[in-house]
Amino acid sequence: MTTAGVLLDVIDLHGEVTELGLDLPGVMDLVVRKVLDLVQAQGAAIELADGETMVYRAVAGSASGQLGLRVDRAFSLSGQCIATGRWLKCDDTLADDRVDLAACEAVGMRSMIVVPLSHRGQCVGVLKAFSGSPGHFSDGDAAVLGLLSRVVGTTMYWATRYGENDLFHRATHDDLTGLANRALFMDRLHAAIAAARRQEARLAVMLLDMDGLKQINDEHGHAAGDATLMEFASRLNQTVGQRELVARLGGDAFAVLLAHAGEVDDICALEQRLRAALALPLHVAGLRLRLSASGGVAQFPRDADGADELLTLADERMFKAKRARKALAEEVPGGGLFL
Repeated sequence: MTTAGVLLDVIDLHGEVTELGLDLPGVMDLVVRKVLDLVQAQGAAIELADGETMVYRAVAGSASGQLGLRVDRAFSLSGQCIATGRWLKCDDTLADDRVDLAACEAVGMRSMIVVPLSHRGQCVGVLKAFSGSPGHFSDGDAAVLGLLSRVVGTTMYWATRYGENDLFHRATHDDLTGLANRALFMDRLHAAIAAARRQEARLAVMLLDMDGLKQINDEHGHAAGDATLMEFASRLNQTVGQRELVARLGGDAFAVLLAHAGEVDDICALEQRLRAALALPLHVAGLRLRLSASGGVAQFPRDADGADELLTLADERMFKAKRARKALAEEVPGGGLFL
């Protein structure tokens, strides 16, 4: 790739990072994937400091199976990068005493570049690109990664800072369940669609309407209703997993953004897991309550091309499933389901 082509790719990546905003996992995943092509790397990772260790928090390429890998901060090139605030290059891990050799062998690494991710002098992590061949990277490759480091470091700094801020959390999360609220869900949905459109990827939206909440509130009081909502939210969140976004849109309405599981098989598997999770009875104040929900799913780009259209279609399918429940149908053709 020509120098001009690389610069255009870096500029384009800056724009994508900006669009993701405060979505820290999304920013990190995007960057490590793009780095593979920018410097022709075999693998890439973003590492964050955790006490005396550095932890792989985002991975791509041959590092994909090493998410959560820990290396000693004092005896690794990443730790030295954090300490010095400068980019560092290793031409051969077998002949460089600055590296954690065991960690290098775990990902098949023989050469690497590590650049600091900093904002106003505060280093928030490192970006690493590596190859299975010695001497793979040039100083020019380090310069390319350096062009990324400032914007990525700044984005990560603000995402981390605001993510820990109580006022920001309260503005973007539901007080009762702790899930994302409608505002945050819509922000992430628009960003995910923009990313999927660029990458020609798929995603899906699942809307869920919890059944029987009004009856529980009327017969057993709002304390029991709140407890039921919190348990429903907890089971939903645990079943979906950390990579996807679960939100409470209000009342008994919930939504799931499946940005990493847009395939039909992934969605069917999730539906089965949700059925199993909700099948267990809930015991509240001596009561034995049953959790259930009706849902609808819409996929991008197969079903619709925009956020509003996806939500409208998923909502229609959800209410179709609600009506079908009365007829004891187990599945609703076209994306409806009940759990």
